[in-house]
Amino acid sequence: MRERRGDMAAEQMADAGGGPPARPLDAIDRDILRMLQTDGRASIRSVAERVHVSRANAYARINRLIDDGVIRGFSARVDHERAGQGASAYITLKIVQNSWRTVRERLQELPGAAHIALVSGDFDVLLLVHTADNRALRELVLTKIQSMPEVLSTRTLLVFEETDLDSAGSPQAPQSPQPPQSPQSPQEL
Repeated sequence: MRERRGDMAAEQMADAGGGPPARPLDAIDRDILRMLQTDGRASIRSVAERVHVSRANAYARINRLIDDGVIRGFSARVDHERAGQGASAYITLKIVQNSWRTVRERLQELPGAAHIALVSGDFDVLLLVHTADNRALRELVLTKIQSMPEVLSTRTLLVFEETDLDSAGSPQAPQSPQPPQSPQSPQEL
């Protein structure tokens, strides 16, 4: 019989990364992060003006935040329903002890997987998925996730409505898409 559950903290800590820790952030760095979380397409010039530093300083700070792994990338916020993914769900999984790395790799390959977290409590993994409809969601859960030998059980929580929060924790106002900014000249950086 499979071993059901156990302490996965050591495995989670081992996954935390082996690189050097990021340098401490000051108030300007935190302001830059808040601004970029709200608008990842902000120009260096607008970042510098809003945090009251030179463009060169803002550019250097952003690059340091990227190099230190504080900023992991830039992405678009997607309206999943308008993008043809009308069914969203959080799926909780109980998994075999010490199988987190294997399960994580398999979950990352699933179509529509948006977020995966190793958690504590009554279950081990929390997975957010977006699918075209409930039929596709059912297929994903029953044939893909539950067929993994490391998965002991699942529970699916349908999302009826969701609201993205900005970095300050308040709801994001719907924004109309903006055209890409034109490339900047070196003087604007």
